[in-house]
Amino acid sequence: MRAAVLTEVDGPVRVETVAIDSPGPREVLIRTAAAGVCHSDIHVRSGSLPTPLPILLGHESAGTVEAVGCDVVSLRPGDHVVTCLSAFCGTCTFCLSGRSHLCYKQGLSRGPGDSARVSRDGEPLAQFAGIGSFAEQLLVHENATVRVSPDLPLNVAALLGCGVTTGLGAVFNSARVRPGERVVVIGCGGIGLNVVQGAHLAGAAMVIAVDPVAAKRDLARQLGATHVIDPVAGDPVAQVLELTDGGVEHAIEALGRPVTMGQAFGVLERGGTATIIGVAGATESLTVPAFPLMHDRRIQGSCMGGAPFREAIPAYADLYLQGRLQLDRLISSTASLDEVGDIIADFGTTTAARQVIVFDGN
Repeated sequence: MRAAVLTEVDGPVRVETVAIDSPGPREVLIRTAAAGVCHSDIHVRSGSLPTPLPILLGHESAGTVEAVGCDVVSLRPGDHVVTCLSAFCGTCTFCLSGRSHLCYKQGLSRGPGDSARVSRDGEPLAQFAGIGSFAEQLLVHENATVRVSPDLPLNVAALLGCGVTTGLGAVFNSARVRPGERVVVIGCGGIGLNVVQGAHLAGAAMVIAVDPVAAKRDLARQLGATHVIDPVAGDPVAQVLELTDGGVEHAIEALGRPVTMGQAFGVLERGGTATIIGVAGATESLTVPAFPLMHDRRIQGSCMGGAPFREAIPAYADLYLQGRLQLDRLISSTASLDEVGDIIADFGTTTAARQVIVFDGN
């Protein structure tokens, strides 16, 4: 099959012919239909998210099951599925306590004596997040997938595997926004725009979208933002405090930058919570003033929407099919597998919400 391979940090992402094995126990072979390009893929290329190399990039994908290995119980050939990086073992403390998004993922990979799932010239290739979505086929553990309705377009379904689940889940599960509360969303890319949608669905009285790109602010308005702020036009913290007469109950940061994480904390009123979903570099640190903590202000992380994805993704798919969740607008453009290297190289300059790689026949 053909797949996008990263061989070295900051190196080019090249589409190459690689070998994929047959599914083993609890494994599923998927024909890839679509894969979103996420900022986490960029972190891998830059080295700020250390991973083994060479590696197949991509983790936000959807496709059709082609074959299953022995002991697979949840899927069969022909099923439409979404992959998710919060794969779960089902036996650890986190899984047994309903927090499978925090699973240590033990036993989900092949052992050192087994053949590689994917290889190039006989040498094993790592799969980012155990998936490696920028490939014509995916060979993954059953517990990295969830079946979705065949009524759901697969190019839309791919977005559920990361951006949608992370953004909506941060609102519903981590921040637990209640009707009438005020929410600031910092960063309106593919994840932040889903935070906007989630806050709107949760009944927030104010949904304030902060982003320097006018097109993203406009899209945020279309998806439920009641107010937008250009951080380039002035201190965004001061702008929010003035707009809200003192701060908000919730600020959700979706950029992964310490400076914007600090801004999320800075816009809180007493008792407010800053929820961080952006992925920072592994060596970066966050500093916030200590005194505001005296008034019950909080800062917390949120991992993959804070809920088991096999419950969340079908629920979000239903919201889309009911016309209550807008996902088509999130797809700024589609491209072929051969274009993925250029998209990743140019990622920092794009104003797109989400770019989706669409495979032949889809």
